[in-house]
Amino acid sequence: MRAQTVDPGRAVVSDLALPGRPMVTWRLEFATGALTADPGLDTLLGLGGTTPQHVTAALRALVEPIRLAARTAPVWQDFEVEQLVADERWMRIRARSFAPEDAPADPAGLVGIVVDDTDQLHTRQAMTDISERYRLLVDLSPDAVVVHENGVLVYSNEAGADLLGLQPGELIGAHITDFIHRDSVPKMLERIAQLSQSGQVSAAAEAILMRPDGGTVLTEATSVRTTWEGRPAFQVIMRDITARRAAEAALKYQALLVAQVSDALIATSADGTVTSWNPAAEAVYGYAAGEAIGRPVASLVGADLDPALVVRAGGITEAIHRRSDGTELNIRVSVAALGGSDGGFVLVCADETARHRAEQYFATVVASLDEGVMVRDERGRIISVNPAAERILNVRASDSIGHAGPLSELCDEDGTPLREDQQPGYITQHTGRPEHARITGVDGRHGRAWLSMNARPLSTGGEPPYPVVISFTDITERREIGERLVYEATHDHLTGLANRAVVVSRLNESLSRSAETASAVLFIDLDNFKFINDSLGHSAGDDVLRIVSRRLGNGVRSGSLVARLGGDEFIVVAEGVRSPSEALQVAERLRESLARPVSLGGRRLRINASVGIVLAGPGDGRGAEDLLRDADVAMYQAKQRGRGRCEFFDSGLRERAMRRMQLEEDLRNDSGHRQLWMAYQPIVDLPTGQPVGVEALLRWTHPVLGAISPGEFIPVAEESDLIEDLGRFALQQAAAEMSVLRAERGMDLHINVNLSARQLDDPALVANVKRVLDESGLPPSALCMEITETTLMRDAAAATRRMNALRDLGVLLAIDDFGTGYSSLAHLRRLPIDALKIDQSFVAGLSESTDAEVIVTSIAALAHALRLKVVAEGVETEDQLRILTELGCDRAQGFYLGRPVPPAELF
Repeated sequence: MRAQTVDPGRAVVSDLALPGRPMVTWRLEFATGALTADPGLDTLLGLGGTTPQHVTAALRALVEPIRLAARTAPVWQDFEVEQLVADERWMRIRARSFAPEDAPADPAGLVGIVVDDTDQLHTRQAMTDISERYRLLVDLSPDAVVVHENGVLVYSNEAGADLLGLQPGELIGAHITDFIHRDSVPKMLERIAQLSQSGQVSAAAEAILMRPDGGTVLTEATSVRTTWEGRPAFQVIMRDITARRAAEAALKYQALLVAQVSDALIATSADGTVTSWNPAAEAVYGYAAGEAIGRPVASLVGADLDPALVVRAGGITEAIHRRSDGTELNIRVSVAALGGSDGGFVLVCADETARHRAEQYFATVVASLDEGVMVRDERGRIISVNPAAERILNVRASDSIGHAGPLSELCDEDGTPLREDQQPGYITQHTGRPEHARITGVDGRHGRAWLSMNARPLSTGGEPPYPVVISFTDITERREIGERLVYEATHDHLTGLANRAVVVSRLNESLSRSAETASAVLFIDLDNFKFINDSLGHSAGDDVLRIVSRRLGNGVRSGSLVARLGGDEFIVVAEGVRSPSEALQVAERLRESLARPVSLGGRRLRINASVGIVLAGPGDGRGAEDLLRDADVAMYQAKQRGRGRCEFFDSGLRERAMRRMQLEEDLRNDSGHRQLWMAYQPIVDLPTGQPVGVEALLRWTHPVLGAISPGEFIPVAEESDLIEDLGRFALQQAAAEMSVLRAERGMDLHINVNLSARQLDDPALVANVKRVLDESGLPPSALCMEITETTLMRDAAAATRRMNALRDLGVLLAIDDFGTGYSSLAHLRRLPIDALKIDQSFVAGLSESTDAEVIVTSIAALAHALRLKVVAEGVETEDQLRILTELGCDRAQGFYLGRPVPPAELF
């Protein structure tokens, strides 16, 4: 009979079940191998839609490990296994064996459950990953982390071992108190005793660690109650705070220093707002810190104080600040920029009011002395100079301080130079012995000064050399004044040359004693010196005069006199000159010397001169003033003949000079310009042959001398101050007469009026031209102002500005005498001009030279390229007119086309 098998029933399934988890029960009979399961197994295993046989086979494979184990295991033992099914699901299979009643020791089969454990497995894996990452963080933490059980170390990360200077393995098994300073052990044990539950954390506390090498480490430690491999333990996190405590101590010291320092220490933000204000700042400025913080620093110190500007200027400044009650303070401010992205500044404001006041009192006393005072340091360098010393020695303190100074080269009362060790200051400096009332001479820039000198040591402590105070009184004032008066009466202050008085005296002396030997008087005037003054400035002009004086002095024989009369006029008196040829040699040698290039202000200048020569022989009969006058006349003749020449005086020159003086006087006396009138020369358009304009030319009919050539009276006017007045008259008269002529004859003519160099320099020129146009009714486009090329080159920038202003009025502009100057294409392009007038010297050569044709052709091409009209002057023959037409000239004027005539005789 078959034994009765005990059915474990639902009680076993209930024991095996996992609460809240879906499951399917199953049963396996060992004897028959029968395997049954509750419905839903196919879904749980992910085998929905398959045959029951397939599901049973899958279950059999899952429980097979348990079946094998249960055959030899005790009855009623529980089994559990996790298996992976085909669709990546993890199944937990739990089972318990059972036996029949008649053979309770022999397993008869298994009862179990199948549970989907995929989610739980993932959760356990995540927890494992978290645990591993936490362990990795602890291992790599920069803070020291150790774990101990009952005080025995079971774990240490690398940072913990490094903190003690050991390897991590060397700590395991050691007692934690082996590394804790005895003073820190009681508090550590007290903290640990307070941690009764897992997860509790102690407050951070300081602890001193003892290193095996005898060193100590100050740490901040925190203990945590935890478990280690299932056993209660304590985790300790320690951080080295040695450096932090040192920094805190330093900061505390610095804060104490800031609070106690006597200078005002102020911190500001980048925009100058106060962020810190120490007690000294409260005392200096009278504002409490609470009042100051948050306000602009400039408003608190009562001055324009921008920390950023002070830093850029070097970091230090001195200024007058004000207290809250308005009291002025002398403050020395040092500013430093703070690092970091926020910027900001630290200001150290030292109140030097008391020191400054004491220095002022002392400086006032020393400055008020009539006695010169200098102070030398131990090395002989001047560190202080009072105003009397500056005045007596003619030096500046700023030039002397830091150097040996003007008292380093002295002479005794006889003028013999003193060695350094014989000088009063040196003796006192190296011996400490005072020197009293030593008479010494010192050479300065304006001669020798005689001094009564005293020297005293400032201190005699220690070894020499000592700092010395040197005082001195000027005892040569009267003699210097007398010598200066004599010198100034006989010499030119700029060049140091003799003046006119010396020349006259020297000539009279020479004439009185000379019975046989002739003397030559050379009157030298620099050419175009006014241009140097106007373009480079009077300082450059003075430099040129000094250079000229040196070259003249070096270019004459010993015994000759070189003098400056004034301006750019010089006199050379050469005695012993035997003939005109010898005098000319002297003059040409001096001219060549002056003509050597001069480097001045980055420019190379050439100085030319016109020389007038007078010979005075035995029995001449003329006095010194007569010779100077005649030499002046000869010099003027040299200038009249083209400058850069030498001319001898003759009686005809005197007559011409007298005529020139008479003409100037008569021009000046012609009030209302009743003797002057305007003549007009036609300007003809070459393609049509029709007149398109006229040039206004000034004429003078003298009541006694008759018609005076413009070539004679215009230079007289230009060399005096009359040319501007004549120019204004010519413009006014020409505009008025041409306005009437245009209206009467119905002709659209323009009028050309010459503009002198002085008129172009006149700031009122544009206003005068506008006034003349308004009064005459002449349209601006009918007026053309002619300016010579050489006038433009005097000051190109100023001329361009004035011409632009004229152009703004609508006036036309032309360059007269083109080809005689040196204007460049670039310069011409910048000028607001309408026409070029070819100089008549080129027109005159047209029928004689192919070079002239080439020049005229080039000028025409240049003008047309710049969209300018080309006007030829001085046309006197039909041949010239034909050639000009063929060469492309637009217009022409000259005697062949019409002579200058009064307006009534035009056309």
